[in-house]
Amino acid sequence: MVYDKLIIDADAQGVIVKEKPLEAHDGRIKGNKIAIRASIPTRREKACVLAEELGHYFYTSGDIIDQSSTRNRKQELLARVKAYNHMVGLTGIIRSYEHGCRSLYEMAEYLEVTETFLADALEAYRLKYGEGAAIDNYYIAFEPYLSIVKMI
Repeated sequence: MVYDKLIIDADAQGVIVKEKPLEAHDGRIKGNKIAIRASIPTRREKACVLAEELGHYFYTSGDIIDQSSTRNRKQELLARVKAYNHMVGLTGIIRSYEHGCRSLYEMAEYLEVTETFLADALEAYRLKYGEGAAIDNYYIAFEPYLSIVKMI
């Protein structure tokens, strides 16, 4: 499972991950300790939250809870994009296509992420790449809808 692998990888990097009864947030980080809300229903959802919290650990600094600050919003976005790249990525989109996935539901199942997380990742990629991106003999179109074409 992806969640278990993320915990093992975090531990190898000196990050302690614990499930806690958080009320206001799904995940929190302080120093090298990450708390994940224990009542999140699925391990898949927990993996998406943990990936973002690891993005905060490795790529952001300070207390960024106040999202009225432009600097804090940029750091939040950076952590999310790092999570999207780790859990989905352009190569993950290609792998899911090669695996035979033809819907967002199938892609999310294959990548072991939530459909919402996958949809948010695809929107982030659309904002970054525009109409599409070429990678490893594939073209991934983000507009007008997601499509993957293997180039000859």
